[in-house]
Amino acid sequence: MAEEIAALERTGTWDLVPLPSHARPITCKWVYKIKTSSDGSLERYKARLVARGFQQEYGRDYDETFAPVAHMTTVRTLLAVASVRAWSISQLDVKNAFLNGELREEVYMRPPPGYLVPEGMVCRLRRSLYGLKQAPRAWFQRFASVIIAAGFSPSNHDPALFIHTSPRGRTLLLLYVDDMIITGDDSEYIAFVKARLSEQFLMSDLGPLRYFLGIEVSSTSDGIYLSQEKYIQDLLARSCLTDHRTVETPIELNLQLRATDGKPLTDPTWYRHIVGSLVYLAVTRPDISYAVHILSQFVSSPTHVHYSHLLRVLRYLRGTITRRLFFPRSSSFQLQAYSDATWASDSDRHSLSAYCIFLGGSLIAWKTKKQTAVSRSSAEAELQAIALATAEVTWLRWLLEDFGVSVSMPTPLLSDSTSAINIARDPVKHELTKHIGVDAYYTRAQVQDDVIALRYVPSELQVADFFTKSQTRVQHRFFLSKLSVCDSP
Repeated sequence: MAEEIAALERTGTWDLVPLPSHARPITCKWVYKIKTSSDGSLERYKARLVARGFQQEYGRDYDETFAPVAHMTTVRTLLAVASVRAWSISQLDVKNAFLNGELREEVYMRPPPGYLVPEGMVCRLRRSLYGLKQAPRAWFQRFASVIIAAGFSPSNHDPALFIHTSPRGRTLLLLYVDDMIITGDDSEYIAFVKARLSEQFLMSDLGPLRYFLGIEVSSTSDGIYLSQEKYIQDLLARSCLTDHRTVETPIELNLQLRATDGKPLTDPTWYRHIVGSLVYLAVTRPDISYAVHILSQFVSSPTHVHYSHLLRVLRYLRGTITRRLFFPRSSSFQLQAYSDATWASDSDRHSLSAYCIFLGGSLIAWKTKKQTAVSRSSAEAELQAIALATAEVTWLRWLLEDFGVSVSMPTPLLSDSTSAINIARDPVKHELTKHIGVDAYYTRAQVQDDVIALRYVPSELQVADFFTKSQTRVQHRFFLSKLSVCDSP
């Protein structure tokens, strides 16, 4: 607590002033946390002063709140590119990052518990204290101004990605709140950037990237492995499973869940907590993506039946805790996408779209999404899935240009629906597409502009099928091998 107060005073976080008659001060509290390393060992004890931002009022003491953070697809793509090019990746951490953001609004706060001030005095905040609604935005604006002054340019395709090019090479910096990774082939400029940032902020150079946002990163001569083993261990410890069983697949075969199945849980908080944790775990575990998609549909009113299937996912994770996502060094920079859909598969007759996208042998993007409208045919459902994948491919092609990867050839997009492929290729089929509208025209335009090249793939080799339905144990293992997901030796 003393260290935190010293940091607040050092950065000039507040001025002690009499409370103006028009002001309504917010309060604050202390939050304590034990920080651990990726192996679970004690790193340090931490105390943080947090403002109760929920007491703020829009238009009075805050306006804009949004602050960008790096897309997880951007993080995976950056690591895949760095693996192939054998770039070293460094991790940096800013201590008390939010305190570097400057407030433009008038915000008054009661003094912190244990902090003695004269009677009637309050804190007029000058810096963006943790907990304030505008704190993330103020910090990002401050950091962006410093990094742009150092020579970086923000990406047009991910505002949390900053790029610098010179005759010596390319440098990439990715920001996620107060954690950042920096890589590239211009080692001289990377050293300069680290020094410049240390002048402006209280920085920690954590060395080679090993543990980022709860993701364990292991670099070997073969490539880069991503895992969340410690995250799973903590999740299982919190879940308090009463048995030691494991299962080989995360969801039962041909399972159809409905909102009315079983009796509602008396307290759905725990169900929501576990599902939210699984959503983040799916960042490196595509094998649970479909199961998490199904279970997350019932967070508003879960039942005991839904909870029993949630426990199955946890038992699956217990038996596959060492499973990792692999980005090989021998990979190429050829994008390839798979798109699939299940027609009217949901209880409300909505279809399910799914895609997965590879950069060479590295799986960098995947998604399962329920379609917003009911499709009248399987071809229409497949076409909507193709349009969803096409939009992601288009964005990834732009992003790869930022990484210095030239993408000149059309990206193969593989579908197992000949009808959807024909509709997307042939503008004459008006009778088949007049009710589909934008998706057909958009996909067709991208085909004509050589952004994508639609190709047929047999259903048994359609990798995106893994994200649309439950699989047998044999199919599950087959798709895992195709997705470069493996277990630790």
